[in-house]
Amino acid sequence: MPGFTRETYWTVAELAQRLRLNQQTIRNWIDQGSLPAVRIGRRVRVLNSDFQQLVAGGADAGPPAEAVAFWEGTETHADPQTR
Repeated sequence: MPGFTRETYWTVAELAQRLRLNQQTIRNWIDQGSLPAVRIGRRVRVLNSDFQQLVAGGADAGPPAEAVAFWEGTETHADPQTR
């Protein structure tokens, strides 16, 4: 468990509101390990520095390859006839 700090902690609801995203999206990031969080009982908090790192890293990383393929129309799917 990380040491106690005076840094700001955000709730899932606060981050979702700030990013204009659904709260479940934030929870998914936490579950996937993309966004570190501290769980205190049933409460979940995210350090401001971890949130800032996610936002900064997301901007540098560019869109995922799947999204690019979708928008460019080059996305491939398994042929349902071959099942």
